[in-house]
Amino acid sequence: MAISYQFKVFFMLCCTTLLFGYAIQVSGQCHGDIQGLMQQCARYVQKSSPESAPSKECCDVLKNVDLACVCQHITDQVEKIISMEKCVSVANSCGKTLAHGTRCGSYTVP
Repeated sequence: MAISYQFKVFFMLCCTTLLFGYAIQVSGQCHGDIQGLMQQCARYVQKSSPESAPSKECCDVLKNVDLACVCQHITDQVEKIISMEKCVSVANSCGKTLAHGTRCGSYTVP
């Protein structure tokens, strides 16, 4: 069964709205450009997107964000949209590793 184009657009708008609300909430609590992080890196960590190497722009923003703090504020709603495994993989690709045993949402870094 094919999913209509309108449904895909609606779904992406809902996801963007949810992530934008999350970015506003976390930006007041964690160091770094959280909105920039969402804008530059979201496509690399969405569950619905194929795995791909992050862009230089994504890595530049990511390097200046307190990931441990962001990880403490990941909600169940955010985890429905983004893959925590992809988040850790993108961070590693950008040279910003999370320590073994770090909790990021419900995910524990191996």
